[in-house]
Amino acid sequence: MTLKSHFLSDLEKEKKLAALLDGCYQKHLRHYDFIRVHDVKRQRQGVDVIFRNKKTGKEYFIDEKAQLDYINEDLPTFAFELLYVKDGGQKQGWFFDKSKKTDFYALATAIFSDEAGLYTSCKITLVNRQKLISLLVEKGLSQHSLRSNFADFTENHGKSTVAQLNEKTEGYLYFSKLNKAERPLNLILKLDFLKDNGLAKRLV
Repeated sequence: MTLKSHFLSDLEKEKKLAALLDGCYQKHLRHYDFIRVHDVKRQRQGVDVIFRNKKTGKEYFIDEKAQLDYINEDLPTFAFELLYVKDGGQKQGWFFDKSKKTDFYALATAIFSDEAGLYTSCKITLVNRQKLISLLVEKGLSQHSLRSNFADFTENHGKSTVAQLNEKTEGYLYFSKLNKAERPLNLILKLDFLKDNGLAKRLV
């Protein structure tokens, strides 16, 4: 399969998932209206959907992240991209990227396809981006410390524990040298850890 066909396949997956997520928002967002963003520039700024408070009109920018590589699986974790490689150089991942306007992540997990060609159900966890970053910085996991401590991350592969996080209940790092072209360094966090610390809540 060519790179182009992978790209088109990913777009089709995202389109199908967006239809499912819109249905979930319509059903479960009681105090908010939602607006799906189609402008590519805004999407690149980390804004896929806007939640608007029905009473105050206050808007929140939502970046949708989905476990589309794990259809029909219910994982207890989610990967936050810290660093990756492009054109031979180290690039900033989306999580600490200061150009992003994201207020909340909408993490789509446990995506099931019970009918051919359709995504039929999923879980959505809303994560406050700034609160999560602040907690990690308090623990000594700032953007600067991660970049300095893992400058040679492309030489590693697999799970790596960090002293600041309990591997079993909070999270760990994962280097994807072998199975991803971008060779990303991801921070894998437990969804329960996010919820228990008041950083996230389940919408669906």
